[in-house]
Amino acid sequence: MEPTTGNTRPKASFGLRFGASLIDGIILGVVSTILRLLVVDALAQWVGVVIGLVYFVYLEGSDAGQTLGKKVVGIRVVDLAGAGPIGFGRATVRYFGRIVSAIPLGLGYLWMLWDDQKQTWHDKFASSMVVAVSDYPIGNDAG
Repeated sequence: MEPTTGNTRPKASFGLRFGASLIDGIILGVVSTILRLLVVDALAQWVGVVIGLVYFVYLEGSDAGQTLGKKVVGIRVVDLAGAGPIGFGRATVRYFGRIVSAIPLGLGYLWMLWDDQKQTWHDKFASSMVVAVSDYPIGNDAG
């Protein structure tokens, strides 16, 4: 997969991204556990999937581009070319791209370790990048 631009702007590290994913996983895991205690397991699974979809698409597609985990570690998702918000459509592509990134033993997630743009596969699918808020402040989205 070739980079979509020659973008040399700073990107978030693997460690920060992993930390944010861990926090998001804990949050969604707690919600899923509560759902399983309240409703039938099969229904809880489907509701959990919908909650995960809404969580990532709404928060990453918003102007801030941050899930709660990303907010805690100080990173955000932005457009690769212009560094502005990616919007809800591309956030949806990015969400489903996570599934593709995970299928071959997580290779799509690890891809950023040797990619010159530090992009995972789901970043590439959505033409997005993950950056530090300190380098790309929220509300200052002129690329």
